[in-house]
Amino acid sequence: MLPPVACKKMRTWIRNRYLICSGNFFIFETLDYTAVERFEKCVTSLGGTLISVNPIKRVWIGNHRQVLLYQAKASLHTPHHDLKQYWYQYGSLHTRFDETP
Repeated sequence: MLPPVACKKMRTWIRNRYLICSGNFFIFETLDYTAVERFEKCVTSLGGTLISVNPIKRVWIGNHRQVLLYQAKASLHTPHHDLKQYWYQYGSLHTRFDETP
């Protein structure tokens, strides 16, 4: 994946509260494991590293179905991107799956 495409995808995840910044790490939460794989491709394309992927809890979808919520943690310490600044402007302190608003 080309870096401009990866940056654009990550900005979309920031605006939609799937991706937050916590200290020097980016935390990505999703219900779809293939999205975690896309996140990993974006991070490596921008020169970062995926540190961990953990299933953190089960989330109810509708009344009868539970799915796993995955949390991926990545380190992205490269000077040629401005994703952290973008997160300051358009992001949130909590993902869409947090119970606290």
